[in-house]
Amino acid sequence: MRDRLGDHHWGVEFPAVAGRLSVVRNRLDTWLVDRGLSEDDRYDLVIAVNEAVSNAVEHAYPPGSPGVVRVDADAWPDGRIEVVVADDGMWRVPPATLSDRGRGLLLMRENVDEVRVDRAGTGTRVTLVLNARHTTGGTFRLPPPEQVLVSEGDGWVEVVVSGDVPARAGPAVRRRVLTAARGGAVPIVLDLRALGTRNEGMVRALRAVAEAAAAAGNRVVVRAPEAGPAHTALVAAGVDQVVDLVAHVSPPQVPPPPSRAR
Repeated sequence: MRDRLGDHHWGVEFPAVAGRLSVVRNRLDTWLVDRGLSEDDRYDLVIAVNEAVSNAVEHAYPPGSPGVVRVDADAWPDGRIEVVVADDGMWRVPPATLSDRGRGLLLMRENVDEVRVDRAGTGTRVTLVLNARHTTGGTFRLPPPEQVLVSEGDGWVEVVVSGDVPARAGPAVRRRVLTAARGGAVPIVLDLRALGTRNEGMVRALRAVAEAAAAAGNRVVVRAPEAGPAHTALVAAGVDQVVDLVAHVSPPQVPPPPSRAR
């Protein structure tokens, strides 16, 4: 695997096998350091590229068939970074399910400013654009696993968020919740009974989750007792108008939302 280097270009071509992903991530990150990108911007872009490359490796070619993946990155004079991940196969985005499959495009869109997918009989090109003024909010590290716990129900998912979620942490929590709900396609029950008093980030994240669920024909169910900080914050922000607030204590008996996108 040999790098293709120019004044403002980096590229590599490699066999479509998962064992090469870490090398691609490290080499891309090194090139981005030389371009002067901040650690947060590099993190966002590398995560998105990793998802695109992983999808190409997993889905472009039939099992056991050889294939290649190409990654080309360009730094433009306006500060924009554009990365193209291309293959020569017939990759298709897997359907939204309760598994980890199908989350790639969601994470790409959460981490960069523009995602373009071009499919043809000769292969697939995924173009990822990180603007000079990167504003998607994906730069914040994911919360620790114990703060956002995901479990599967019968055709729905439950997410328990605990502790403080200040404004700065909101985008990361939103990303974790939307990933669990496959961008809103899978009905979701959100348990906020243990949410802390610093919760403005969770309020903003929940509004985005509710909008994504509504677009898929679903409605978010939120456990938030009236005496708790989550209930107070959601009502004050008007989010109670776009979600179903319930006050069940333990054990909760919340049925999955009636509609399920397929």
